[in-house]
Amino acid sequence: MPSNARWLDFLALLVYIFLYVPVIALVVYSFDESRLAVQWTGFTFKWYQMLLGDGVLASALINSLIVASIAVCVAGVMGTFAAVGLSRYQFSGKGFYRGLLFLPVIIPEIAMAVSALTLFVALGVQLSLATVIVAHVVFCVAYVALTVMGRLQNLDKSLEEAALDLGASPVRVFLKVTLPLLMPGIVAGCLMAFVLSLDDFIITQFTAGVGNTTLPLRIYSLVKFGVSPEINALSALMMLFTISVTLVAEAIRRRRPA
Repeated sequence: MPSNARWLDFLALLVYIFLYVPVIALVVYSFDESRLAVQWTGFTFKWYQMLLGDGVLASALINSLIVASIAVCVAGVMGTFAAVGLSRYQFSGKGFYRGLLFLPVIIPEIAMAVSALTLFVALGVQLSLATVIVAHVVFCVAYVALTVMGRLQNLDKSLEEAALDLGASPVRVFLKVTLPLLMPGIVAGCLMAFVLSLDDFIITQFTAGVGNTTLPLRIYSLVKFGVSPEINALSALMMLFTISVTLVAEAIRRRRPA
């Protein structure tokens, strides 16, 4: 048995090395003084300083933040109401609607991108940041709803029933009792959706119009000419931000209802 355990530990170590050595190499070479990033020549922050002076990159970052912020705000409201409706009420076709809500999580992203583009073209809608936002809302709603529904399963229904018995209307119960208890789940779901929207490339590539470049699209356009230290630095910053937001979202999600 101990021998098997050692083999499993060894295999797990190999998996972690395979997954994270490229990430570590990227971060390390983002501080390398050489532009070739072939061998270590010296430590520097100049590639990060160059990012601060890149106006095109700043514009792409602003576009990404606009898309992610608006998409998450809309998805937060829609996902919360969808989660409450599917968890608290019984109606005909509930399973069907639940499946439709979570379909964006299952469908390959390329299929969603093509379907969104086909819809916009069929409707004669000009591609822009607005079409990117609409496409992002579709998959953000699913992630928010999933997180909120997980939070709802741990809520004590007797609190809502007690408020109703004391004369509060259903709307007041939702605003004063249910919503505050759901807030950690809502915030966690929105943070997760924000990260996914900020990092999305495939759907954005298909639904963005000319001149509406987001940060992932800008990185892709730079990579086509070769991986430079600026790209390494930018990728390192994006990974740091993504990991930080994900950890915060997970910590909030794990908080137990009061």
